[in-house]
Amino acid sequence: MIDGLPFAVFQPFIDTATGRIAGVEALARLRDGEGRAHSAGPLFADPKTPPAALRRLDRQVRENALERFHQAPADWFLSLNISPRWISRLRPAQPLPSLIQLQRSGIDPTRIVFEITELGGASQRLPNVVARYREAGARIAIDDFGAGYSQLDRVLALQPDILKLDMRLFQEAARGGPSGEVVKALAQMAEKTGCWIIAEGVETEAELNFALECGARYVQGFLFARAEQELFASDAFVGRFARLRDSYVKQKLAERARLVHLRQQLTELMSELRTWAESGAPASSLPAPDSYPWLLRIYQCDRHGTQLTPNLEWRQQTWHADDRYLGHNWSWRPYFYQLLAEGWEERRLTLSTTYRDATSNQYCLTAGQFIDNGRRLLLVDIDAADL
Repeated sequence: MIDGLPFAVFQPFIDTATGRIAGVEALARLRDGEGRAHSAGPLFADPKTPPAALRRLDRQVRENALERFHQAPADWFLSLNISPRWISRLRPAQPLPSLIQLQRSGIDPTRIVFEITELGGASQRLPNVVARYREAGARIAIDDFGAGYSQLDRVLALQPDILKLDMRLFQEAARGGPSGEVVKALAQMAEKTGCWIIAEGVETEAELNFALECGARYVQGFLFARAEQELFASDAFVGRFARLRDSYVKQKLAERARLVHLRQQLTELMSELRTWAESGAPASSLPAPDSYPWLLRIYQCDRHGTQLTPNLEWRQQTWHADDRYLGHNWSWRPYFYQLLAEGWEERRLTLSTTYRDATSNQYCLTAGQFIDNGRRLLLVDIDAADL
């Protein structure tokens, strides 16, 4: 197969703002003796493949991609994969073969994205090479961001323009796995450093929804198109993307409606609890919370965050008191200083953002309201699993 006819195929990037194709990634294919196309990926992953043959194959595919990219619309970009393994073999100050190819192609370098793969094998020369790509006018992307070897210090040192979320991590998170919050945090970090996010491996509607929730600028995957030898029309997926986006927005609006309903229920619950708490009545006088199945616990803190009362939890048709957290101070938790910042000033019910509870490992929300003329905070923890 290493002697097969190499050529490039193109997989599109869909712009989430328009649904139009914004660019394509060039991927390597080889044609066997019977004319069937095969991915060259296994050859690049096989340590037994001769490095010189791989470099020749890589450059042939890149040459083919650049030559055919002249047929693409003028506002598209082309993403070309670059392995640090090749960079480590360059002599100091040696002209970069990829830039020589680019110059020979006549394509504007601002339309090119050099996508750095296998960052774990990055050489000491990589920052210098990246700087030379930038000087030529090209942009830089980091592939597999979030994978085990994508150390943040290396990523930040390269100051990429684009980050591609690690496909396996992304897909696992989109299925509701525990990495969901990690992927969202990585995406938020990337956004704050000025990077655009690409979500690759988008194969299902749930994965597209998760990509949109992460703020992805572009999506790439089989949900729209496999890599093909021919280029698609720019508007090939506009209608499909619009339908999927509208479905996502409806889903988010339904989530918002559930949250509004929750706030209404919390207002009713807090009114009942406030009367009980300020009267000093025992827990046994509290009614059963049958109308509030999401209720996890009730407790009170002073205005500095120190817990004054046991946690009250409804189990087996009775209230149970858990005094293990008496005297603990929660002022450092994000939900608490949010309450302090908003609740006291406006004298209203305040609802935190979702977080993972340290005691139960559940996703929670915390609602709070000042009582007793601002001397105490009445707090309710809520199971956020269905919200």
